[in-house]
Amino acid sequence: MDLAAADERSGLAVISWSPGRAAVSSAALGASDAAIVAAVQGSDKAGIDCPLGWPAPFVSFVAAHASGAVSPPAPGGGASWRRRLAYRMTDEVVRAQTGLIPMSVSADRIGHAAFRAAGLLSLLSPDGAPLSRAGDGQVVEVYPAASLLRWGLTHRGYKRAGLASDLVSSLLAAAPWLSLGAFEPLCRRSHDALDAVVAALAARAAATGRATQPTPEQLPAATTEGWIALPTSPLADLVAASPQSS
Repeated sequence: MDLAAADERSGLAVISWSPGRAAVSSAALGASDAAIVAAVQGSDKAGIDCPLGWPAPFVSFVAAHASGAVSPPAPGGGASWRRRLAYRMTDEVVRAQTGLIPMSVSADRIGHAAFRAAGLLSLLSPDGAPLSRAGDGQVVEVYPAASLLRWGLTHRGYKRAGLASDLVSSLLAAAPWLSLGAFEPLCRRSHDALDAVVAALAARAAATGRATQPTPEQLPAATTEGWIALPTSPLADLVAASPQSS
């Protein structure tokens, strides 16, 4: 899903997989919390294009600020201090591996969507057991632009008016086994719907062991901050794995 703070900007797509092919079985804009929860519960793996947590230093900073006990940065260290507050470990890993800079969940407007994501994770774990944010459970955090980059497709500028259609054509040429079916016109006119499809493809990569995973050293931070799964294989490899829905 391409998760936004408001329903009307949230795209939701489901891909059904079978030997040698994949088909978008549903795609829509205006996804409500109830629709998202139902889709995740009905899938084997769900990719969410939204931060699933905040940087640990930022969480500590807010708690310290509430009690009036913030420790200021050392002289000359303000920029690096602010960067640790703004970016998660996984954001820095994505930056190092792709050159792309994810939006800061602490300092950018994507924080509004992250509030919603936190609520959705709670709805998805009614027994109180927290869902994993490290990508090893039913949900995984994804970054469509980085996924497209890894697959050799256009990853910049396609959200400008009219350009999503060009990316759809490129995606279908690179993945002739993928059918958008009746949802192709929607994906061509809406980058939110298209991003939801890319998120589902990235979820497939994570579900089949074809995406980055945190190392043992990275796992503690990924567990609380979230982990962006980056595809590690070509698009064609996604259809070679066993069937499932994402």
